[in-house]
Amino acid sequence: MSHFEREELDSFFAEMQDVKPITSNDKALLHDPNAALAEKQKRASQQIQVRDTLKNPLSMEGVKPVPPDEFIQFQQPGIQDGVFKKLRLGKYPLELAVSLAGKTLQESRELLYKQICAGHERGIRALIVKHGTGENSKPFPGLKKSYVNHWLRELEEVIAFHTAQPMHGGFGATYVLLKKHPQQKLINREKNRKG
Repeated sequence: MSHFEREELDSFFAEMQDVKPITSNDKALLHDPNAALAEKQKRASQQIQVRDTLKNPLSMEGVKPVPPDEFIQFQQPGIQDGVFKKLRLGKYPLELAVSLAGKTLQESRELLYKQICAGHERGIRALIVKHGTGENSKPFPGLKKSYVNHWLRELEEVIAFHTAQPMHGGFGATYVLLKKHPQQKLINREKNRKG
């Protein structure tokens, strides 16, 4: 090493004598995936708790009477016709049956709301609601059927529904298709990625 190089090196070390090395806990973490996931799960849990504490959103007003022997149907925009046809023909496996027989309107309202929310949380896609035809119900025929027709349209989890086939209760029952739970979407995405 030449005299000039040694002077340069000495000068460098003299300038650097106050500099301290960075310790491991001085690192700046710009993104911590575990913390981000934990925060997202915490927010989702809080949203579920808030929703559960809110009153049942199904309304008792503005219900239009539906005759006992009339089809009821609903299809959210964007739902493919093939999917709706499969529902209408009763070709989806029915993973849950909700029977409103012998229940008051208020009890039916509570049961329907709780069962659909719980079914959606469990990843259920298709279910059947047995409301009966209500041919002799008061104040008008088809009372529960009319309310079910009204309530199902108010639930964001419901993407389609249709009067059941005769083998499943015909005019006295309704097939309901629920949107995929976000967790189910992740599972399906992982399956498709691996497949």
